[in-house]
Amino acid sequence: MAEKKTNKKTQNVVDEAPEKETKEINVEESQAEEGAAPENESEEAEVDEAAKLSAELETLKATIEKMQKDYLLLMAEFDNFRKRTLREKAELIKNGGEGCMKAILPVIDDFERGLAAVEESNDLEAVKEGMNLIYNKFKTYLEQNGVKEIPTKDVDFDTEYHEAVTMFPAPDPAQKGKVIDTVQKGYTLNDKVIRFAKVVVGE
Repeated sequence: MAEKKTNKKTQNVVDEAPEKETKEINVEESQAEEGAAPENESEEAEVDEAAKLSAELETLKATIEKMQKDYLLLMAEFDNFRKRTLREKAELIKNGGEGCMKAILPVIDDFERGLAAVEESNDLEAVKEGMNLIYNKFKTYLEQNGVKEIPTKDVDFDTEYHEAVTMFPAPDPAQKGKVIDTVQKGYTLNDKVIRFAKVVVGE
């Protein structure tokens, strides 16, 4: 009887052992499956991140290439502009006085006709009138080109426009510090003095 009981216990232990092993294997498999899922998700995330970085890199490369092309184009345009400006400036300096000289030619023609008339005519009044016409024509031409005479008659002496040649006792106390005579007329070009008026100042 004792042997039978011992055999039954031993058989129960043997029967229970496979169940325990099966449970342990199932636990290990479930743990392995649980651990595999996060690894797969991590790998997918890394792949997505790499794809995004690759796309950003390609975009940046395209942007840099476009900027380089734009820069080279801009530099070429600027160089052409600089060369064209220098060429135009050189031509302006060379031929800038052409218009002025061309407009003076009719005045020279009038002078030549006037000189010829002086030799042939004995009418002094006609000669004077002709000279006045030429003078007024030339003065009008100067005014049209921005040249104006600096006023000097009975004005206060101004070093911005006048150059004192000498000082002279003023015949009237009210003329002290004023221009009482003009030795040489002065002119401005577009309000800039191109020749000072040489004057006599009262003291």
